[in-house]
Amino acid sequence: MKSLLINPVLNKEIKLRFRSFKGFLGVFFYLLALGIIAIGFILVNTIYNASAVFSPEQSRIMFSVLSFVQLVLILFMTPGLTSGVISGERERQTLNILLTTPQSSTSIILSKLISSISYLLLMIIASMPLYSIVFLFGGVSPSLIFSTFSIYLVTMITIGSLGVVFSTLIRKTIVASIVTYGVALFLSAGTAFLTIIISEMFYYQNTTNIISYFTAMVNPFIILMSNFEPYMVEHIYQASGIDFSLITSFMLTYLVITVLSLWISIKKLRPKAKVDKGTVKNG
Repeated sequence: MKSLLINPVLNKEIKLRFRSFKGFLGVFFYLLALGIIAIGFILVNTIYNASAVFSPEQSRIMFSVLSFVQLVLILFMTPGLTSGVISGERERQTLNILLTTPQSSTSIILSKLISSISYLLLMIIASMPLYSIVFLFGGVSPSLIFSTFSIYLVTMITIGSLGVVFSTLIRKTIVASIVTYGVALFLSAGTAFLTIIISEMFYYQNTTNIISYFTAMVNPFIILMSNFEPYMVEHIYQASGIDFSLITSFMLTYLVITVLSLWISIKKLRPKAKVDKGTVKNG
């Protein structure tokens, strides 16, 4: 296990990513965007208020806004960081050299994923001081913050693993990026649209359907909303007739997608390996 997590590929990827000035510039603008939203939200809610009081309820709303903005940034950045990890090596003609090293396919795939996710994880950890503003004004419990960051982490890993598998299967980075962004868009906007349409369609017919539950449980925005306001997804439970927690279904589904994507990536990284072994045995 140690050789999978601590190896030359992972060390090289992390050093290249964190030594670059662009990496720190990305963190700076990421925090700047969240900081402007947080400070702007406070100013808008207090500048026209005679008492200039920022209530705990307003603090909770600000936390919700920051959380949804951060989730949008995660969904936007993750495909760009992961969809070229293998196809980029192939385009630079360095993949064959990498495959001749003693590193296994599992080690290479996990190293590529971990190095990409670690950069996003750094951004999320760096944004935590901004969330201390919420504790200053109250309105949000530590358990809510923990569950919110857990949703971030699961979303990052799953979208990142999808980016890795498309980067492995597709030779061109631009095509792999488009496909990854398309899947991320479907999981966010597409499933939300389907959930609303299907729920309304069956609601007026007074019949239950389970489709809306399955489209909702893979949508990170709906899951994040259910984390803040559980009553807002009660309609989905009633329309589907399923009373199982959406957050739990989300975690389990994304875990299956992650494992399956990584398994395909590992198997397809060296597609000719089995053919060569078969040829040797037949010979």
